[in-house]
Amino acid sequence: MPWLSNEILDGGLDVLDASGTRIDICKTSEPTTYAKATTADDLSLGSATINIPAPSERGAGGREVIVPAVPDGVVSTTGTAAYYAITNGSDTLYATGELSAPQGVTATNTFTLTSFTIGIPDPA
Repeated sequence: MPWLSNEILDGGLDVLDASGTRIDICKTSEPTTYAKATTADDLSLGSATINIPAPSERGAGGREVIVPAVPDGVVSTTGTAAYYAITNGSDTLYATGELSAPQGVTATNTFTLTSFTIGIPDPA
């Protein structure tokens, strides 16, 4: 059975901790590039600034980061958000995933997200 140290597992998550500063809520297609994730004419419906903490132990084994709750994201376009995208806010897409439930949003309002985890399991 392979084994990897926490330092190796953390390496993949440290980028989120150090550089993942923006989260966008996106329409019903998962973004595949920075431009798609952050452009209102493409998939982004709104965004917020985030501060992801350092990786920690994952309950099921491995390591994880906890993406903090968003209490006051800014909605730029009316639509239904189904995905999130985490970027560095300038040119790199780091992570995407489905929201726990689609969320209808209206331009100029705010959106909220609960905290969630992104993890790397221990090797099997």
